Amino acid sequence: MQTIVIETPPKESLLDITAEVNQAVAASGVQEGICVVFVPHTTAALTLNSIVDPATALDIRDEIHRLVPTRVDFEHIYDTPADAAGHIKSTLVGSSLPLIVSGGKLLLGGSQGIVFCEFDGPRTRKVHIRVVEGA
Repeated sequence: MQTIVIETPPKESLLDITAEVNQAVAASGVQEGICVVFVPHTTAALTLNSIVDPATALDIRDEIHRLVPTRVDFEHIYDTPADAAGHIKSTLVGSSLPLIVSGGKLLLGGSQGIVFCEFDGPRTRKVHIRVVEGA
């Protein structure tokens, strides 16, 4: 397993981590298999989407925020209202991605990339990557 560490900016952000995951796949030496990318945080998530136009990430971030705005009337405000909203956003987006490895590379569409979603930054985040042969 490989782990990458991400220092996220304040508040909400979406960051392209495709290159880092590709490096982990290459380092594994696996030619055919599965790559699982996992975020062990309750206010962060992963998604697969277009990385060609940087405005895509801004639109996704803004729409997720519109769907789940930071409010003070959540039942479970343990830390802050942003923390509570982040829990819900993370649940909606998801904390892992199973990806196909073919020919020693991630099998992604031409505009697809792996996007790390931060919903309560700034934070130091970990992303775990496991590449399994033949799955």
